[in-house]
Amino acid sequence: MSPFPNLRGANYMSLATFRRDGTEVRTPVWFADNERGVVFFTNPKLGKVKRLRRDPRVRVAPCTARGAVTGEWRDGRARFLEGDEARQARAALKQKYWLARLPIWFRSTTHVEVVPA
Repeated sequence: MSPFPNLRGANYMSLATFRRDGTEVRTPVWFADNERGVVFFTNPKLGKVKRLRRDPRVRVAPCTARGAVTGEWRDGRARFLEGDEARQARAALKQKYWLARLPIWFRSTTHVEVVPA
């Protein structure tokens, strides 16, 4: 069973990260399941990476490509992946999304795993 059953069948996940003042910032992202939770990739220069480095607390919910939430929220914790773990995450994302197979996506990316809190 998936660690995040609320995401089953979804193509996008709304990732909620938190600013210093506690304000929630929601971003729709591609994701793939792994044995511990879900993984996604992002540009390391974006604000969500800065927020995750400061506070790994997140919330996730299924959503549309534009970010409209379509299911319930679950709490989680994020951690950055490197080496073999990042390669496994990249492979899982490429398997789920054919567009992720294009080389433009992985030139400068950070891979992140979210596990249930």
